[in-house]
Amino acid sequence: MNNLRQKLIHKQANLSVIGLGYVGMPLAVSFANFVNVIGFDINKEKIEIYKKGEDPTKEVGNDRIKSTSVYFTNNEEDLKNSDFHVVAVPTPINSDKTPDLSPVESATRLVGRNLKKGSYVVFESTVYPGVTEDVCIPILEEESGMECGKDFQVGYSPERINPGDKVNTLEKITKIVSATNEEAVDTIADVYEIVIEAGTYKAGTIKVAEAAKVAENSQRDINIAFMNELAKVFDMMDIDTNDVVSAMKTKWNSLPFTPGLVGGHCIGVDPYYFLYQAEKLGYHSQIIQSGRKINDSMGSFIAQSIIKKLIETDKIVRNSNVVILGVTFKENTPDTRNSKVFDIVNELQDYGINVTYVDEQADKDEAKNFYGIDIVDIEDIEEADCLVFAVAHDEFINLTQDEILKMYNQKLEIKDRVLIDIKGIFDQNKLINSGLTYWRL
Repeated sequence: MNNLRQKLIHKQANLSVIGLGYVGMPLAVSFANFVNVIGFDINKEKIEIYKKGEDPTKEVGNDRIKSTSVYFTNNEEDLKNSDFHVVAVPTPINSDKTPDLSPVESATRLVGRNLKKGSYVVFESTVYPGVTEDVCIPILEEESGMECGKDFQVGYSPERINPGDKVNTLEKITKIVSATNEEAVDTIADVYEIVIEAGTYKAGTIKVAEAAKVAENSQRDINIAFMNELAKVFDMMDIDTNDVVSAMKTKWNSLPFTPGLVGGHCIGVDPYYFLYQAEKLGYHSQIIQSGRKINDSMGSFIAQSIIKKLIETDKIVRNSNVVILGVTFKENTPDTRNSKVFDIVNELQDYGINVTYVDEQADKDEAKNFYGIDIVDIEDIEEADCLVFAVAHDEFINLTQDEILKMYNQKLEIKDRVLIDIKGIFDQNKLINSGLTYWRL
């Protein structure tokens, strides 16, 4: 057993997690079941929320936050007590789709100026191959005045958490680990295996580990793009894409991807990190770039389909009342970051359509601050011309037909009530037979 692992387990050393969002917070709470954990975030308000025992991410729940032994802090000097640092800050993209490394650079400087000799620093933030060694290590050396490999060790272990997934949790996902030397890889793997039940995979180099993360998400992005392209063409052919997918699944090697909006902070972002680095090397991607274009176009395609259905039911498009049910980037999570639902909304508003938002899962403050929208309760919806079910939250799936019909303007005939089912969560035959004007992706 590794010496650092023994020290951590016997509370003779401390582990820190820098960045307590959807990735860092579950990791900190999980480690805290076994070792002393310092949970650091620069956001004082977030730290105060955690100290109150509240989990705004809904990833682990209020009960686990209340009972955790994590020492939550926004005082960076507390990190001087840590022997093993995990950096889990976001890596977004700029408006021109280039990587925004400022959060990870800032976090690296913060760790560097509080780094003690003999420590380990592991980056979990998604980056393009080369960032850890070419950007982060020089910053750590500059800020600490120490030498990597001699005075401290650096590793990379890409996060693979699937937000909102209560089955494939942190502990059950194999952890890729890498470092600047073999001893460091073994140590990092030993530490992670304190909590990772599925075990670790030791990548040959840090660049391999960095590339694995952007590659696995780019692959998923491309597969969804293929289904989205099919959905566009099938719509022109008057063929239901979900019916096609159901038929495809009868073959053993068919991949169960479905069309939809591709947002969030992983699949909708990571491919751009790969594209950026590839273009710097003079290679212009064809497949990945095309996949991104298709997926980024889906908001406009869905918006146009909504408008067609409004016209089909003889509505005046301007001032029609459209209710968007679901504004998060995926089901059963409060995270609205990079939600492609707003691509639909922006185009609808260009036509003068009145848009109302319903989502009890969403972080209402985040939605207000990032998008300037107010989220209302579903019980208050009663004058809709069109309902757009954009996210497959459990509470939407469980709605009865009567509950759905109550949300419409009751002066409308059934056939003039439009229901848009982006995720295919309802029984289309049942809704069509009810008389509703129904469309799904």
